[in-house]
Amino acid sequence: MADTTTVEVDTDVHERLTALATARGLSLRAYLAELTAAQENEAALVRAAHAFERAVERPGFREGFERDFGSGREGTRVA
Repeated sequence: MADTTTVEVDTDVHERLTALATARGLSLRAYLAELTAAQENEAALVRAAHAFERAVERPGFREGFERDFGSGREGTRVA
């Protein structure tokens, strides 16, 4: 059996989560696992977006991107 821990939530919250899980045809445990994975993915996307924002501020990044992938180019660059 997997290592587990008990989390206490209000009855209302438990019922709402159970209803959401049931609507998706999942157990509460499976629904919470999916919800956790989705939140982890969202956090990773936010980190990636911030990394990209920092990258485009580096000197020469925009020019290099335009050179390699600019809108005026026919076709794409192959490495």
